[in-house]
Order: sequence, then C-alpha cells, then structure tokens
Amino acid sequence: MQLEVRSPILPPTPIQRYRGPIWTLLLLAPFIAEVLSGSTRLSFLFVLIPEVMVWGCGALLCRELIRRWRAGATSLLMLGLALSIAEEFIIQQTSIAPLPFPGVNATFGRYYGVNWLYLLFMLGFESVWVVLVPVQVVELVFPDRREQPWLRKRGLIATCIAFLVGCRIAWFGWTQKARPRLHAAPYHPPMLAILLGVAAIALLIASAWLLRGYGHSGRVAFRQPPSPWLLGLAAFILSTPWFWLIGLLFVPHHSFAVWVPISAGVLWSILAFALVRYWSAASGWRDIHRWAISFGAVLGSMALGDSSAAGWTRLDLIGKFVFQLLAVVGFILLARKVWQREAADHTQGL
Repeated sequence: MQLEVRSPILPPTPIQRYRGPIWTLLLLAPFIAEVLSGSTRLSFLFVLIPEVMVWGCGALLCRELIRRWRAGATSLLMLGLALSIAEEFIIQQTSIAPLPFPGVNATFGRYYGVNWLYLLFMLGFESVWVVLVPVQVVELVFPDRREQPWLRKRGLIATCIAFLVGCRIAWFGWTQKARPRLHAAPYHPPMLAILLGVAAIALLIASAWLLRGYGHSGRVAFRQPPSPWLLGLAAFILSTPWFWLIGLLFVPHHSFAVWVPISAGVLWSILAFALVRYWSAASGWRDIHRWAISFGAVLGSMALGDSSAAGWTRLDLIGKFVFQLLAVVGFILLARKVWQREAADHTQGL
C-alpha cells in the first residue's frame, strides 16, 4: 500500500496575505457609498468599474498612507476630505459646475461659482462613507492585518495608475457624456477654481501628516465607551440628518437662506466628530464598538437613500432591497465573528 506524501503547507506570501483585504476594500468602498445609499442603481451598475478605480483605489491609498505614517483616524479623515475635494473640483467637478440633475434647485446655495450646500454634503459623504467606514469594516474582517501596510512598491504604483486612469474615465463619462444627456450647457471651470482645489488637497494632506499623532483610539485609561447598541443608535442618528442636506436642493422654494442649513451642517459635523473622537479615545474601545458605529452609519445612509427611490424601476427597487439585505446579513455575520474573537481573547487572558 502506497502512502500519500503531502507537501507541507507553506505560509502565504506577502502578496497572497494582503490580496484579500486589498480587493475587499476596492469593492467595498463604492458598494457602501454608492450602491447601498442608492446613488448607483442596478440598471447603472456598470459605473462600478470607474467607481472601484476612483473610490476603491482612493480609499486604499488613503489607508496606505495612514499605516505608513502610523497615523490615526483624524489623519484618515483629512485624507478622505482631500479625496472628496479632488472629486468635486477636479475629477467630476460637480461642486463647481451648475447642477444638472432633474428637479434640482441649481441656484440654491450657488455663489462665486461653487455649489456650497452640495459641496458640504459631499465632503461629509465622500470622506465618511467612501473612506472611513469601508476602511474600518475591512480591518474588522481582517484584524490580523490591521496595523500593516498592504501595498508593496509595485502595488502602490499600480494603484496610483489605476486611480488616475479611473479619474480620467470618470471625468469623461460625467462631463462629456452624462451632463449633455441631462441637457446641461457645456461648462469649462475657471483655472482659479482648479488651482484652489489643488491647494486645498495639498493643505489637507499636510494636515493629515501633521496630525498623525492625534486620533488614536484607547488612549484615556479612566474612561469607558457606551455600549455597542447605544453607539450604533448614535451613529444612525448622527448619519441620517446629513442626507437631508442633499434633499434641500430638490425643494423648489425655501423660506430660509442657504446659510441656515450650511451652518447647521457644519455644526452637526463638528458635533459628530467630537462625539466619535471622545468615545473612541476610551481605553475600553474594542472592535465591537467599531462594528457598531460602522453599522449605524451604513444604516443611516440606507434609510435616507430609500426616501429618494421614487420613480425607480421595479428592477432597481428589487436590486436595492437585495443589496441592502445582503449588507445587513453581512454586518450581522461580522458582528458574530467579532464577538467570538473577543470572547476567545478574553478567555485566553484569564
């Protein structure tokens, strides 16, 4: 009888070790931000290709810089804001070109060539739901690779190239194809707006570098965070009003000046940042708290996205329901995994 000789199981190479989290983040960033919020419907799912190249690669590059700098969440937020400015001023230029969407009140909040209310909403949406939340979710899925950079030199170069190519595709697809189909007049942004956008990006990246020692979790020994359920509820409550900002642009007439929602939005974002920073600084901050705050933020984006689904086709509505159901199930399974992991760590520590 001949015995079967099995070769020893070799540890994964660095490429194999980080391939999972890399591709998960590339796909999850546009899925959470665009698909679950309803910005990208099933009938337009082909646009996920440039979205993966821009949002996925952009989130991956932001996360890569943070890990190489050994920075915290505050620096990641700064890089997320820089990515948002790149989208709004340079790539698709939606915050400086007149808004072409059907039913939009394009003049409400547009001053000096900038759609200020739209820009404010996008700064929060693209930095939180494109960068912060997907990065945190992926690091919960792959906790043993949370602290390491995922890209080697060749991977970093390839990601930058894919990002730039995706930016070009997104620019052409929106400014040269989509806007004319929406019967929008051709728009050529002034060079000053582009230069201001570039300056803002450079300033935000520099701020991320300077704040790299600030924003790490678990630093305050005498403080405990709220329960995960309260955190999830708080994240939901903090998230949902943000999507009302974009809804104001589709109201024909307002009885208040635009500075009212803009001021309220700025104060609300400062409050949200301060609360999350206060909670996450507690020494008892664990993965289950990270999960809860991510889940609450995603539920908030899905809830307000459902209110804008009027006029969708039956196929799009079914697709949105299926995608959201899969997301909820995925978060529940992830919570179970996190609970089991923390229980095992606690048992080993006894």
